[in-house]
Amino acid sequence: MTKGSRKSHRRQKAPATARPEQARSPPVQRSAPTLRWRTAALLAIGSGALFLLLASGLSWFKTSDTSSQPASVAELSFVGSQACSGCHQAETGLWQSSQHRHAMDHATDASVHGDFNDAAFEYAGTRSRFFRKDRKFFVETDGPDGKLATFEVKYTFGVEPLKQYLIEFPDGRIQALSVAWDTRPKDQGGQRWFHLYPDAAVTSSDPLHWTRLNQNWNFMCAECHSTDVHKNYDAAKDRFATSFSEISVGCEACHGAGSRHIAWAHQKPAARGPDKGLLVRFDERAGITWSAEAGTLTPKRSAPAATLRKEVETCGRCHARRGQLSEDWVPGKPLSETHRVSLLDRQHFRADGQMRDDEETYNYAPFKQSKMFAKGVTCSDCHDPHSAALKAPGDGVCAQCHAPSKYDSAAHRQHANVSPPPGCASCHMPERRYMVVDRRHDHGFRIPRPDLSVQLGTPNACNDCHRDKPAAWAAQQIETWFGPERHGFQTYAGAFHAAWTDAPDAQALLAVVVGSSDAPGIVRASALAEMPAPDADLTRRALSDPDPLVRLGALDALEGIPADQLWTLASPQLTDPVRGVRIRAAELLASVPPSRQPTADRSKFTQAAAEFVAAQKLNADRPDARTALGNFLARQASAAEAQAEYRAALRLDPSFSPAAINLSDLYRQLGRDSDGERVLRETLSNSGQSASLHHALGLVLVRERRASEALDELRQAAELDPSQPRYAYVYAVGLNSSGRRDDALAVLRTSLQAHPNDHDTLSAALALSREKGDSASALGYAERLSRLMPSNREIEDLIKQLKR
Repeated sequence: MTKGSRKSHRRQKAPATARPEQARSPPVQRSAPTLRWRTAALLAIGSGALFLLLASGLSWFKTSDTSSQPASVAELSFVGSQACSGCHQAETGLWQSSQHRHAMDHATDASVHGDFNDAAFEYAGTRSRFFRKDRKFFVETDGPDGKLATFEVKYTFGVEPLKQYLIEFPDGRIQALSVAWDTRPKDQGGQRWFHLYPDAAVTSSDPLHWTRLNQNWNFMCAECHSTDVHKNYDAAKDRFATSFSEISVGCEACHGAGSRHIAWAHQKPAARGPDKGLLVRFDERAGITWSAEAGTLTPKRSAPAATLRKEVETCGRCHARRGQLSEDWVPGKPLSETHRVSLLDRQHFRADGQMRDDEETYNYAPFKQSKMFAKGVTCSDCHDPHSAALKAPGDGVCAQCHAPSKYDSAAHRQHANVSPPPGCASCHMPERRYMVVDRRHDHGFRIPRPDLSVQLGTPNACNDCHRDKPAAWAAQQIETWFGPERHGFQTYAGAFHAAWTDAPDAQALLAVVVGSSDAPGIVRASALAEMPAPDADLTRRALSDPDPLVRLGALDALEGIPADQLWTLASPQLTDPVRGVRIRAAELLASVPPSRQPTADRSKFTQAAAEFVAAQKLNADRPDARTALGNFLARQASAAEAQAEYRAALRLDPSFSPAAINLSDLYRQLGRDSDGERVLRETLSNSGQSASLHHALGLVLVRERRASEALDELRQAAELDPSQPRYAYVYAVGLNSSGRRDDALAVLRTSLQAHPNDHDTLSAALALSREKGDSASALGYAERLSRLMPSNREIEDLIKQLKR
């Protein structure tokens, strides 16, 4: 069975975390001198008590926290950027003008910028009005019930090219309005109100409405727009008391709590330690020079880069697509210690690793795919770390290392007739637009590959400008200028495309990527996670890789393998030095009963499981975290506790399909299909367009022998989401079972047009064609299966039989 089909049978799983970002109710600005470095990580559970707690029926979210940090770290406190300014005046001056400094602010005349002079904006049948009263700022717009109401704007969010506005609710939630202010000059189309979803009609019933979960600042935004954020969500009361020590991104957002450094600065020089009381020294560039190799003018670093890039991991905390596992973040540590970093997947990335246009971009993943990262370039090689501005204007930042005599030439740029010629970023860092007006550069530093656009449909920089020309034209131009061989650094597009289209050579191509010492770690991790079947040797080697992302990818590759094989492979990661790896290992191994765990490993599992639970507790305001914990408890055979978590997820979001599907599946295991049906119907009433819910309901109805109703649900699933061949396959099986073989074949043929390599669909089409007596069609399907499984003797014999 391929991994794709394994996943279709697997319990639907919310990620170990969802994306983060957090703050308060109103966000309380704690007084800096009294703050303590706090941890929300390990629950107060003894090494042998986890299973007792599971058996007791106690709520996971009523346990208390205890610090896992050493005393020297636990004593740290945040002191505020003002405390740093006396000694670091130049850095403070640069920071004062930065977007970090103004990432969030109180709503004042100086910070608001938008037109609140009784301005109006129409969207989806709602007329929003922006006005002032008593020196405060208000908006009249549709509230959570869809009715017009007046809300006070408490905070501003972001700087340019757009500014958002935050509304505080009595339960501590802070929500981001989806109507934003375009801060660009008027001659550039700015100085106007606009909606972040202009092509949709987002109303109060939509998950993207400004009052709902997906626009919640406490979770989605705060961690990266303020300093020392603690979400402080009370699951029992469903309330937030989110806090921060500094409203915007201050010094300690990157350098960590500064009390020890302040104490060091006040000591007599003779008593000062060499570490200066800092949590991290960003010294990766100290003494480093770049010089051109003789004869090639290719820049080379004077010393190899460290395996752990402290700057990149620190910046990645906010410039990566990730979910938060713990608030115990320490600068300079692997990001995977406190966050679950998203790998390259088909939902968010193109096959060549470019971010999809409709997805929020984060430069951590593109940069870690780049040749620049591989050669040792770090963030502050290009950006001033305090102002975040480029260190030189235009192409000057590239010319720090890349000799203009080679690269600033007509022979390289090939656009001598264009004035001014395109700059380095135009071709190697193409822009994409997010949030309607925000244009951002891709940090993959790619060589333009229109040839891949022809083959795989990926975008390319050439056609960003030459929109009136086909990709084939651009590919021919590149070949004319630079020859037929393409020498890009990112060489894995074909492997991911093969995996995402179920191509027969996907396993082999991904194995080459995983085994390549030149492939970036994040790419090797993603290739492991995408492999149709785990490769035992590659996975074992990857589990000991120095890059924690690769170890995480290897654990992802083990999802779905039998429990009796899983423990031997994954259990060593229960004591991995990186928390994110330990958490993922515990999540995987939860299905192995304690009686089958080696005695020596049980306490290790218990401790890692406690960290997994703590991560879900931190995100208890999110239905995906509650569902992830429900899945964990279900794997532990704790049905009542699992049911409670699924129910909690649905209270948070009545349309959250993974919780409903998993709860229904739990009821199936308990022989309570009627309860499962009721859950699915309730959730469908809040999310009628969910293909997965219709599919799950169809399966329940099949078990209840209500064939006609089941077929209708399975049909809706297949029609709503044709990207999932499993839905069409199951619907076709149902049609055939109801005596409608020709209709079943029609469904399978349609699905095969979009998924020509899906094993289950081909196998079903082959079987039904033979049953119908259509040997020619059956032979065609058999030959296609043979190409997918070239050494399958059974298929070879069948082909011979059909030919006779």
